[in-house]
Amino acid sequence: MSQPANFPSLAAAGAALPPARPLHLAIGMFDGVHLGHRAVIAAAVESARRCGGLAAVLTFWPHPSALFRPDARVRLIMDGAARARALLALGVDAVITQPFTPEFARIAAEEFLPQVRGHLPQLAAVYAGENFRFGQGRRGDIALLVTEGRRLGLEVFSAPRVGLNGEPISSSRIRASLATGAMDEANAMLGRAYAAEGVVAPGRHLGRTLGFPTLNLPWVPDLAPRFGVYAVRVAGAKSPVPFSAVANYGLRPTVEASTPAPLLEVHVLGEACPFGEGDALTVEWLRFLRPEEKFATIADLRAQIARDCDAAKDFFLR
Repeated sequence: MSQPANFPSLAAAGAALPPARPLHLAIGMFDGVHLGHRAVIAAAVESARRCGGLAAVLTFWPHPSALFRPDARVRLIMDGAARARALLALGVDAVITQPFTPEFARIAAEEFLPQVRGHLPQLAAVYAGENFRFGQGRRGDIALLVTEGRRLGLEVFSAPRVGLNGEPISSSRIRASLATGAMDEANAMLGRAYAAEGVVAPGRHLGRTLGFPTLNLPWVPDLAPRFGVYAVRVAGAKSPVPFSAVANYGLRPTVEASTPAPLLEVHVLGEACPFGEGDALTVEWLRFLRPEEKFATIADLRAQIARDCDAAKDFFLR
């Protein structure tokens, strides 16, 4: 898991934030920054703006499961840096990334909010989802947060869970959707398209010899989506308008004798592609078309890629 960079911990943030302005703090792991998370953060931002205060997010790294279940830890939808960028894009003034260490995990639930207040004396209000848990043994819940907030003179706001198709939106539900290729469901819960970011690397130009040149991104996320072929959009600095494309994410079993690292290969549809080696790209995943498979011959692979391109074009024309 890549580490978040250049975002202060509680101790550093307490010294850096302006003491004269009341702080409205949203607290949570916020993996994926989905619609439920956005509801919590929007409440903090709106309240802060109304009173001339600051809005901030307190989140944690790594995921607590990395400490308690290192052999079966939760695989994350976003790395720390991408999550922080997504949080800042929601209008908060600061993202505070608290290291989730054994010492931090041992803080009693009753001491959690006093410790936060001790580092952030300008704290005025706390915002969390209704299922937020905290403190040693995850004993703390919203009821305890309200009780401790009242004792400290803090307002505490609990945001109800946001639902989709009759079920609450959650990071674990999004992970399950990505694992099965259910991109419509994952993107609906995220409130945006799931995206990969990477730099185009040199390739063997096999796609070009097949008639389908690709942009190769050696992208290895913590949580790998289902291997297969997708309809995607690709964007980069060379074009303000995203391009429709078809992408394969996986191990390329037809052309690889060994088992390489997964590769994201993107073929831009029907237009001159302005991107090349060294370009930083964002790939938005829109529709799962088929699982990755091994073909008996290169000719079979070429014919299937042509069908994949047609399927992606049909998706974009719908």
